Amino acid sequence: MASTTILLLPVLTAAQQAPQLNLQRTKLSAGMHVIDAQLALTPQERQIGLMLRKDMPQHEGMLFVFEQAAEQCFWMKNTLLPLTAAFVADDGTIVNTTDMKPETTDSHCSAKPVRYVLEMNKGWFSKKGIKPGSKLSGPMFEGPR
Repeated sequence: MASTTILLLPVLTAAQQAPQLNLQRTKLSAGMHVIDAQLALTPQERQIGLMLRKDMPQHEGMLFVFEQAAEQCFWMKNTLLPLTAAFVADDGTIVNTTDMKPETTDSHCSAKPVRYVLEMNKGWFSKKGIKPGSKLSGPMFEGPR
């Protein structure tokens, strides 16, 4: 057990020092709205997420990509921005959304198993009229998985 703790300490320390700003990116669309999404592909990238970001342009977000569909739960520890998470099915359909308060450990979960979670500035989805049942388009939602 101690070795696991030791291995995770560098990740947690890195997460607390600086935000991730240079992840791979992709373009997504929600109707006529284009999203410049950073991709959180690895366990470390997903663990750090948007921690310590002080601001984020309105057209940007972070897409968390998991290896397989499961109930995905998020919290906002060390995250300074108020965010809305959209839990997204393999075909790009938004299953549910949830607003999340900064620097809290409240758990926000998908209503059913999903592989994708898109975090945007709080209120982005509602301001654009995008709600559960709406579809996102992007390379990961096209073709076989």
